[in-house]
Amino acid sequence: MSTETHAGAHGEAIGQTSGNGASASEERLTVTDSRTGATYELPITDGTVRAMDLRQIKVDESDFGLMAYDPAYTNTASCRSSITYIDGDAGILQHRGYSIEQLCEHSTYLEVAYLLIHDELPTEAQLQEWVHEITIHTFVHENVKDFMQGFRYDANPMGMLVASVGALSTFYPDANQIHDEGIRAIQIIRLLAKMPTLAAFAFRHNMGQPYVYPDNDLDYAGNFLGMMYKMTELKYEPDPRLERALDVLFILHADHEQNASTSAVRAVGSTQVDPYSAVAAGVAALYGPLHGGANEQALRMLRRIESVENIPGFLEGVKAGNERLMGFGHRVYKNYDPRARIIREHLDAVFEVRGKSPLLEIATELEKRALDDDYFTSRKLYPNVDFYSGLIYEALGLPVAMFPVMFAIGRTSGWIAQWLEMVKDSEQKIARPRQIYTGERDRDYVPVAQRG
Repeated sequence: MSTETHAGAHGEAIGQTSGNGASASEERLTVTDSRTGATYELPITDGTVRAMDLRQIKVDESDFGLMAYDPAYTNTASCRSSITYIDGDAGILQHRGYSIEQLCEHSTYLEVAYLLIHDELPTEAQLQEWVHEITIHTFVHENVKDFMQGFRYDANPMGMLVASVGALSTFYPDANQIHDEGIRAIQIIRLLAKMPTLAAFAFRHNMGQPYVYPDNDLDYAGNFLGMMYKMTELKYEPDPRLERALDVLFILHADHEQNASTSAVRAVGSTQVDPYSAVAAGVAALYGPLHGGANEQALRMLRRIESVENIPGFLEGVKAGNERLMGFGHRVYKNYDPRARIIREHLDAVFEVRGKSPLLEIATELEKRALDDDYFTSRKLYPNVDFYSGLIYEALGLPVAMFPVMFAIGRTSGWIAQWLEMVKDSEQKIARPRQIYTGERDRDYVPVAQRG
């Protein structure tokens, strides 16, 4: 099959045309099927052709029609979205049109969450009401606490989070009324409010410590720090530098377009299940080491390097294929990940409180040498968000099993915004990808006694 593209008024319909009837003023793709000699006109909209338009391309009427084959959806747009814009070549990340740099400098996480979910930045009154509603819903039912106490003493916090988020649907059975705007609104508040509480309970359980209830006098990030670290003091007072660094980390992880966990939320949500179950699917996807565990791998790499003197040998090992450079490169970004640059700016503030990590010098020198080497820059291998975030989490005294949990707290606002957009999208149907069948056909059953 050969193809050529015509745009604007320079092309004209040839032979068989698309059922969508592309006019001369539309951009369109002219496709000639070498099997039949038939020519088709496929409309181009927003730089895409609809996969269903390929179905008209057939050898004969009994033919199913042409399909697109795209493992991992590397070149397939599954939805229209107005939430997050990424230009990977230029290193641009924007939420609802606002740059991630401006949001991290001027906003709080809850303000960014409002932006993602409600399309616009809130007024002062709207923000106060939003923060108040989330704050008063931070407590979870006592039965949730009992449920979490049933896990093994060494249970992975992410496994606990997957289970407890999904379990919330049993406490709010009306949550499955996803087309009721009022019911949707309270579930959104509950998810944002209770995710840090569940995460902190998972951390305390893993550490063998008693659970700490929320303190509604504290801000979102400060309250989470209190639930993790409060011991015998009457009142936990979070260090404002740690509180701000954590809030920025939540902003940086808030949303990132159609990544694996967001796609999982949309796919599961397309069944019209309640939002708790859909978000639990996102947490489960984030549990995977290729998604939420990348910063752990970067941290282990830095530890394995051990010293600045070993960096040249390590980089040579990467070039020879004997080592992997973790925390560099990204499926989307072909430039410096803007989130990595922002995290780097907050490292010093965290280390002022917690003490400087010996791995920082290794990380800084590794970045410098890699960015001075054409081998890595020519391959678009620049630091991503995972390269430095692990250093902050380690400085906060978190075990590596908690790293993806921190990711999940911030990403909850993005998952909710994407789920809500999907629910309101009239084009969305239950997700049901096609396949290319490669197995046997028309085999005769052989009784078990006669099988070789």
